[in-house]
Amino acid sequence: MENLTVVGSGVMGRGIAYTAAVNGFNVVLNDVQQENLDNAQIYIEKELNKSAEKGYVTSKQVKTALANLNYTTDLVASARQADIVIEAVFELIDIKIDVFKKLDQICPQHTILATNTSTMSPTEIAAQTTRPEKCVAMHFFNPVHKMKLIEIIRGLETSDDTCAKVKEVGARLKKETVEINEHPGFVTSRMNCLIGNEAMNMLMEGLASVEDIDKAIKLGLNHPMGPLELADLVGLDVRLRNMEYLYQTLGEKYRPSPLLIKYVKAGRLGRKSGSGFYNYEN
Repeated sequence: MENLTVVGSGVMGRGIAYTAAVNGFNVVLNDVQQENLDNAQIYIEKELNKSAEKGYVTSKQVKTALANLNYTTDLVASARQADIVIEAVFELIDIKIDVFKKLDQICPQHTILATNTSTMSPTEIAAQTTRPEKCVAMHFFNPVHKMKLIEIIRGLETSDDTCAKVKEVGARLKKETVEINEHPGFVTSRMNCLIGNEAMNMLMEGLASVEDIDKAIKLGLNHPMGPLELADLVGLDVRLRNMEYLYQTLGEKYRPSPLLIKYVKAGRLGRKSGSGFYNYEN
């Protein structure tokens, strides 16, 4: 398990690529748009330099990581020698299935196909391939290089060997792993979406300010980040898609807050748009 490909160079994809390169994998980062890859490369190199300045990585690790990283819009070139491919595209099941179908045709028979998802079904995605036993979900957390956990979610056909190899990958990435049997939302997303959605409803009801709701959760429940601050970090459009999926699959208690829907319609998507529950313009 030396050659690791990441498909999708957004926030999660570039974070996974960065973490894998620092920890010695040969990494190819793929995206359909060159501009996205250029932005990802700028981000990764900046993060490497910042981490070196703070002593989190050595200059040797930086040099090795830069040598290990390749960027391409050519999916065939990026995946044909991969031992594991981690798909990190939008949280839309049709897009993920399309990527998996293509990867199934490109990759060698031994290649593991993993979807980075917080809610989607690895069973449904894997069923569209000829290798469902080698398909799995790996739920990374943002920011990838700082967060310590990967949820490993088994699909119906995922083999024990696949799970064991993915756990080895997690260990090389210096992450703790938990193994989850597939169910919508897994463990963390089910809990996190409920907490965040209730915080949005409380804000909508005028119960307290954004700052005080987050402060209450951080200091009263010892969470490292408030639920509204976290939603801004994840992206309110991403959170809404997750809530809509959980609402469809798990029922009424996951109905998205009207305030979340309103913010997404207004283009207030969180940190990436400059405003969400907080203002990030400065």
